[in-house]
Amino acid sequence: MPIPTPEEKLAWIKLEPPSQPELDAVQALRPGDYEVGFQRTNDIVDEALEVFQRSCRSSMGIAGDVMVALFTADGDLVNAAAGTYLHAIIQPIIVKFIRKHYARNPGIAEGDIWCANDALYGGIHNPDVVCLVPIFHEGMLIAWAGAANHTTETGAIEPGGMPVSASSRFEEGLNLPPVKIGQGGEIREDWLEVFGAYGIRAPQMVVTDLKARATAADRVRTRIVELADKEGRDWVVGLMRKMMLVAEEGARRRIASWPDGKFRCVTFSDALGTQQGLVRSAYLTLEKTGDRLLFDFTGTSPENTSSYHAHVQSTVGHVANYVYSNVFYDLPISSATFAPMDFKIPRGTVLNPDDRAATSNAVMVCTGVMSATPNVFAKLMFSSQEDWRRVVASASNAGNAMVIAGLSQWGLPFADMIAYSINTEGQGGRPTMNGMDSFGFPWCPFGRAPDVELMENEFPILIPISQHWPDSCGHGKHRGGVGTVQVWVAHQAPMVFFMAIADNSKIQTPQPLFGGYAPCTVPGLSVRSADFVRRLPETGVGMDFRTLVDQANVPGQWVNEFNGRVVRPYGEGDVITFGFSAGGAGYGDPLEADPEAVTEDIRQGKVSAETAARVYRVAYDAERQLPLLEETERLRQQERRSRLSRGRPYAEFAAEWAGLKPSDEILVNYGSWPEAKALQPVIRM
Repeated sequence: MPIPTPEEKLAWIKLEPPSQPELDAVQALRPGDYEVGFQRTNDIVDEALEVFQRSCRSSMGIAGDVMVALFTADGDLVNAAAGTYLHAIIQPIIVKFIRKHYARNPGIAEGDIWCANDALYGGIHNPDVVCLVPIFHEGMLIAWAGAANHTTETGAIEPGGMPVSASSRFEEGLNLPPVKIGQGGEIREDWLEVFGAYGIRAPQMVVTDLKARATAADRVRTRIVELADKEGRDWVVGLMRKMMLVAEEGARRRIASWPDGKFRCVTFSDALGTQQGLVRSAYLTLEKTGDRLLFDFTGTSPENTSSYHAHVQSTVGHVANYVYSNVFYDLPISSATFAPMDFKIPRGTVLNPDDRAATSNAVMVCTGVMSATPNVFAKLMFSSQEDWRRVVASASNAGNAMVIAGLSQWGLPFADMIAYSINTEGQGGRPTMNGMDSFGFPWCPFGRAPDVELMENEFPILIPISQHWPDSCGHGKHRGGVGTVQVWVAHQAPMVFFMAIADNSKIQTPQPLFGGYAPCTVPGLSVRSADFVRRLPETGVGMDFRTLVDQANVPGQWVNEFNGRVVRPYGEGDVITFGFSAGGAGYGDPLEADPEAVTEDIRQGKVSAETAARVYRVAYDAERQLPLLEETERLRQQERRSRLSRGRPYAEFAAEWAGLKPSDEILVNYGSWPEAKALQPVIRM
């Protein structure tokens, strides 16, 4: 079996060397061709993205967890339109695998439709499915087009595509290496049947999303062929190579402007699937030398028996999420921007496991990568006179994905991940302002939260409360954005199945910047035997989350547990869950926060008066809703003196700290203490 090695996949992320005909085509471009052509490719992928989202059936696809992309004939990414940047890394690997292994048999022909979702062959995790089509012009292969999105059903042992109890890839459902599923511009019926069989919990969603991918990729193909007809084939080939040359030059110039050095961040989580315990999810050392970056993940915890693993390209994809959003936001989404970057990801860790490992929850273990990356770049970029404003603390990266399944109020089978909670997480605090409240999905910066009315129409749930979650942010001079909370009540169906995917219980993975605070963790709250709809008028429950929880005034059996929950049924009227999204990490010392800004947060219900007093040391006149500035300054000076009195010499602190060790009970998946090396091999059958 030609399964690509981790080394091959990392190499395929890099650019292929330009051919002489490509370089000749670049030289033939006229002044203005590059600028006009670049915008044409933007318009093409933007149009295809709009077609894609409007054609999707899954809630994640509709919400924007998608990418449409254009590649060279060799498979390098030239440009893309994206909700998520993850797919910028994986699709070139799949194209290059097809070219290397399938060029002769079954061959690459005009009208082909290729598909893949197996992380072994270049994917993120198997819910992320890619369709690719070759682009021919007058019989010559000149480019590829791709469309990828997250479809929340794979036929795994649990609904939703991300089974928390999977212990190997054999329990994850459909894992498809690159295969040709269509010819002559049409998907084959036998392949539609395969997808329908694996998606039997929600066949209409799985099959419709597959067709949407092929449709979006074909729209790119159609427009590129039209462009080649108008401007000439060599013009298109030269334009694509020129775009990559400019993107690489821009990336190298920006990297070279920063100081050389090593910058480190180590992140942790305390849950894998349903098993709680400490994991060093990323030990990242970023080394900057000249115009190059090396990401070294040596020291990350070893692989385990859960589904919380990521293959190497998935790890790189989670770096890309931050880099494209904040560092290279003004450069093309292109393989060229990653040309100056190298990755060292030791084999046998959660970020480079055995081929048999389950990786359906790759995005969960990679919260460590997504949380460490902002911190190392903050340390690197903060000294730059130009780039310090681009620094941002980590977003919440909670990704507490919640899945519901069963028969809808329309009598149709469904199994879907609800996009609202994950698409309303808080952004991290910034050097000159707070993070954005409920800004979006850290995995999918352009994702959008669905309207409550759409959710209630699509699924058998009622959502009586949907609002910002007070105090969910990491506090600081500039706090992180707050997340949201909804109440989901089973409605118009006798039973709804529910599961939740999480990687935090008592420890939040994101770390703050420069004296800020980490955001809160997310509990698993539900109320059984609530009969919520019938009892609502008689209980007089207010439509405010804080009041509802503090007074527990919804009748029934309240349950507060770890947020990661295996599949369980809920009856009509039960509160299935409180759908939380966490806030972003804080930036800077809360004692430096503007008292007026803190007071405004109290007025808007984003920060409680208790937190303002305890964390920000802001004195507040509740009746007039105004800060008491002189008293605030007195309280802050008092707290600063208290901090100094609690301080200790570093050598004394370090000696004590080095002797501390968590209990063995919570180190089962950590590895050796403190090095996080493997203690025993993982056997998967």
